[in-house]
Amino acid sequence: MYDNTCRFLAEHFSSDFASWLLGEPVSLTEIQPTELSLDPIRADALILLESASTILHLEFQTRPDPDLPFRMFDYRGGGYRRDKTKTMRQVVIYLKQTTSALVHKDDFTLERTRHEFDVVRLWE
Repeated sequence: MYDNTCRFLAEHFSSDFASWLLGEPVSLTEIQPTELSLDPIRADALILLESASTILHLEFQTRPDPDLPFRMFDYRGGGYRRDKTKTMRQVVIYLKQTTSALVHKDDFTLERTRHEFDVVRLWE
């Protein structure tokens, strides 16, 4: 239920999402998730939108997922492989309220590697 609704909203109101999350109205087009990942997609609702200079990665989640930080890192690497000139803004949007500490996790760290992304908890 959430997947189709979130996809519809992001596809039909992409400039509104860009204004909200990027701080400016940007015309965006959709990218296929398979273009950025070597692994199968395991997201509740994954939306990738692209402008001339930016990729906006929206990840809608209904529940916390301990693998999500690595997936965000993996998608960023895929975005860089696809086009090294574009910045990528990644936002995880949690749809359902929870007390899990995982919804506050906004980075992936591995040895000397650190990757950060934004998190929006709609109930806040």
